[in-house]
Amino acid sequence: MADSSNNHPKTLNFNVGVLGHVDSGKTSLARALSSTASTAAFDKNPQSRERGITLDLGFSSFTVDLPEQLREDPGGHGYDKLQFTLVDCPGHASLIRTIIGGAQIIDLMMLVVDVVKGIQTQTAECLLIGELTCPRMVVILNKTDLLPPNKRQTAIDKMTKRLHKTLENTRFKDCPVIALSAKPGGPEAPETEEPHGVPELIELLKSQTYLPHRDPGGALLMAVDHCFSIRGQGTVMTGTILQGALAVNDTVEIPALKVTKKVKSVQMFRRPVAGAMQGDRVGVCVTQFDPKLLERGVVCTPGSLHTLHAALISVRKIGYFKGSLATRAKFHITVGHETVMARVTFFGLPPGETHQTSTTDPQLPTLDPHASEPDRRPLDTPFSFDREYFHQDEYVIGQRQAGGAGQDPEQWALLEFERPVTCPTLCLVIGSKLDTDIHANACRLAFQGRLLEGFEEKSYSETTLPRLRIYKTKHKEGQVERVTDDYTVIGRNLFKKETNLQLFVGLKVTLSTGEAGVIEGGFGQSGKFKIRVPEGLSLETKQLLSSSAKKRVKGGAKGEPAKEDDAKTDSQPICINLRFKRYVFDPHKKMVQI
Repeated sequence: MADSSNNHPKTLNFNVGVLGHVDSGKTSLARALSSTASTAAFDKNPQSRERGITLDLGFSSFTVDLPEQLREDPGGHGYDKLQFTLVDCPGHASLIRTIIGGAQIIDLMMLVVDVVKGIQTQTAECLLIGELTCPRMVVILNKTDLLPPNKRQTAIDKMTKRLHKTLENTRFKDCPVIALSAKPGGPEAPETEEPHGVPELIELLKSQTYLPHRDPGGALLMAVDHCFSIRGQGTVMTGTILQGALAVNDTVEIPALKVTKKVKSVQMFRRPVAGAMQGDRVGVCVTQFDPKLLERGVVCTPGSLHTLHAALISVRKIGYFKGSLATRAKFHITVGHETVMARVTFFGLPPGETHQTSTTDPQLPTLDPHASEPDRRPLDTPFSFDREYFHQDEYVIGQRQAGGAGQDPEQWALLEFERPVTCPTLCLVIGSKLDTDIHANACRLAFQGRLLEGFEEKSYSETTLPRLRIYKTKHKEGQVERVTDDYTVIGRNLFKKETNLQLFVGLKVTLSTGEAGVIEGGFGQSGKFKIRVPEGLSLETKQLLSSSAKKRVKGGAKGEPAKEDDAKTDSQPICINLRFKRYVFDPHKKMVQI
């Protein structure tokens, strides 16, 4: 948003995410680039400073003259300056959720790669997150000072070539790669050591900027990353506006505290403004509350966010994830600004059915290493309570064509959260296995999706889940034991002794000899049952059954009981097939004929 004060040039804000493997030099790079640090910048956390690792999103900024391509853009008129807001995202193993929380506001991504170590597991994960959330990228080969001077350029060229190969099938194909040293000599080196290559990087960043699409419409959603009190003024929340806009005197809601507060003043990098909009990094002063209650969280238009116990999402597997996605398994789900464990149930369209796909969000690809073209279908696949869906024991991978390309069929998932989450609808959802060993060379990001329906009632399993028409198909097989007349047979081995046969009365069965019958009820106490054959048994079937019965009676010595097993060995028994479906969430566990 442009600065509304007349005393300052009109400034366009552009968010640049700094992502990369732990210890690749992201914070040093942000520090080298920045002239003005906001309140949350540069590792105030003493534990993190000690270990030299960023544990939370840091923000800082620097301002340059508006690049030529933005001056020529019709939407760029009126701006004089361009402010780069650097979002330093953590590379610490357990904090991938923070990266996802921050990545949703990023206009351009800087992927920092240690030139000596190259791409590592976390680098690949950062690349995936970039694919999901960001349209442009610049790759930075950092720590060039660690390469021997006589081999430096060769090593840089080799690594650049390898990176371009890796990025070939992603949306970042042919993105610029630049080599530099943000902190020559490493963290312990004296501050007098000048960074190498930073002016060139600033020029490159300027050339990569564009006019970001900022929409002030819709409900306000602001991600808060820091909170503190100013005596006599109120409580200040710093953060980034993810959607909508806010202005002085607006009322905002803090859902985590279940309170609303009035906006007293707004600042952008310590300068007062009348308001701000999507993409802006702001400090918002509201009427007093205890800042310890909200170190991180969200602020929104009153009533616009919902607290959910469960949700339905569209789902697509992330190509680099090697594990299976099994129903009933638990995943770490990042949704809105939170990460929570959830049990997942996968489901899809009934066999043979296809869906129409909506076309509203073309920029959420899957990075699939096997596909010649990434799967760029939109994720907000429509869901309807009015149609039937097929229960899946696990996510279904599509057939790959000869060239390697292919798409997975449309699929959805039910997420049942271990604790309630507060989030907007249609937000991005990422499923991960964050408990995977970071040293195992495996991607922990498992699937992506969009939140389509949320269940706010705690008792959703009784109130809402029965509306979900997700079914499993069942096939049972038994044998005809004997015939009682031309229209009736007695069956066995289809049910257990303790089964309530009343549930199955009226269901159709087929005999392996071709006749169709209906289950009429139980016969005796041992799980046997009576089948009515409306069209009557054929002559061949009756002959088969009578010869089988004769064999069963024969064979025993005088005074010994007949051996029933003889019938099974001497002739093929007539099979009874029962096919039905059962809705997974039907409280009455009703059987429905297929």
